[in-house]
Amino acid sequence: MTARGDSGEDRGRPGELRRAGGDIVALTAAQAAAAVEKGDLDPGELFETYRARAAADDLNAYVWVAGEDGPPAGGANRAGTTGRPAPLGGVPLGVKDLFCTEGVPSQAGSKILEGYRPPYTATVVRKLTEAGAPLLGKTNQDEFAMGSSNENSAFGPVLNPWDRGRVPGGSSGGSAAAVAAGTAPWAIGTDTGGSIRQPAALCGIVGLKPTYGACSRFGMIAFASSLDQAGPLTRDVTDAALLFGQMVGRDDRDATSIQFPEEVRRPTAQRLDGIRLGVPDDLTGEGVEPGVMARFEATLAIARDLGATVERVPLPHADYGLSAYYVLAPAEASSNLARFDGVRYGLRRDADDLLTMYTKTRHDGFGAEVKRRILIGTYALSSGYYDAYYGRAQRVRTKIADDFRAAYERVDFIVTPTSPTVAFELDALTSDPLAMYLNDYFTVPWSLAGLPGISIPCGLSEGLPVGFQVAGPAFSENRILDAAFALEQAIGFDPTPARV
Repeated sequence: MTARGDSGEDRGRPGELRRAGGDIVALTAAQAAAAVEKGDLDPGELFETYRARAAADDLNAYVWVAGEDGPPAGGANRAGTTGRPAPLGGVPLGVKDLFCTEGVPSQAGSKILEGYRPPYTATVVRKLTEAGAPLLGKTNQDEFAMGSSNENSAFGPVLNPWDRGRVPGGSSGGSAAAVAAGTAPWAIGTDTGGSIRQPAALCGIVGLKPTYGACSRFGMIAFASSLDQAGPLTRDVTDAALLFGQMVGRDDRDATSIQFPEEVRRPTAQRLDGIRLGVPDDLTGEGVEPGVMARFEATLAIARDLGATVERVPLPHADYGLSAYYVLAPAEASSNLARFDGVRYGLRRDADDLLTMYTKTRHDGFGAEVKRRILIGTYALSSGYYDAYYGRAQRVRTKIADDFRAAYERVDFIVTPTSPTVAFELDALTSDPLAMYLNDYFTVPWSLAGLPGISIPCGLSEGLPVGFQVAGPAFSENRILDAAFALEQAIGFDPTPARV
């Protein structure tokens, strides 16, 4: 990582960085914002540097990039309209394709919405641009956020910057790959069952999944409404805190949003004295690659050296998390995606009657994974099967939440590997959906309970990044960020892929 002072900000000027062999891209987002505020870096130069890099992207991480004349005018880029200094300092932002952005393609990675330009902007995007983060580009993703590899996009798979023959994770793989490759200083994604944390782990960056309701879902093209949550993907924990702090808040247009109970602070912790970490009995061991487990155990040792205690905690129902998730999420998707019928917006296939038009439009517009989940969800909600599948999965979800409540009475945080494997090869799991779903094994339980978690890189296995997940009770993001920051400083991971 770039050398930093005690505050987490680089003490040198950008010119000094260049003379030392660095450049604007070597700055973290927080460092770049600080340089802009001090007058040491021109925000136009900062934007153009990243715009040129995004335009030259060879990972298929972007589906749209701002033009040479800068970001478009309108709802997606009203930076600085409050008259106060912009806290995000003009640092440009990568935005996942499923966030509606006024006048800009917002397609959710799907052919059925190809070229769709909304007349409004998602709340979190509006907040971030008003805070001084202009829209750099829209990032590629699994179609309607359904996937763990970013191979389900209608616009082609994203490549992992650590190894272009491997996946970046999903569904926010475009955002993760862009940040890891240095074509975006930071980005936002969405996490339904792990879609921020898992690609962050596979790309060697930081990904924060907030408490459900902490960030407005207004303007996010929905997958599973009771699970979807926006969050940041960044190079380090300080950047995650800075971006997240501008995303939170109650929104009258989203009834599930909640006022965050405290100000989001920049993390400063250097030690973990008094912190109790729990390792779940039921979420570690079998199915985890040896190299991933070795890095996880090494990080636990670092945590102990920093003053933390580590103990086992029971989560007796967490092992059923994947089974419950892959009933509940498809059920909600089958309802949410019913609106894509060729009548109001998006793709429309000509036909002699309405039913045939619906059928042809959805046949041609939806990809295989989306169709699979719609069918599963519709079946689970059908008469005679609703209680056997959907109702039972909801009861399991309640049991999982109860397990976490009990566990957090004993420990401050629960820690796991973020993903059971490092980035796998392209096409390796596309023919085996069940094997693909297992990538969310460590992330899904917290999503079902609506709880926050962060993934930080903790080292390499076979030359590829490994993620370490720190998860806590609702609205514990400040404490999670502090713990992650202390670990990050001690681990000293270099997030720059050797191939970039």
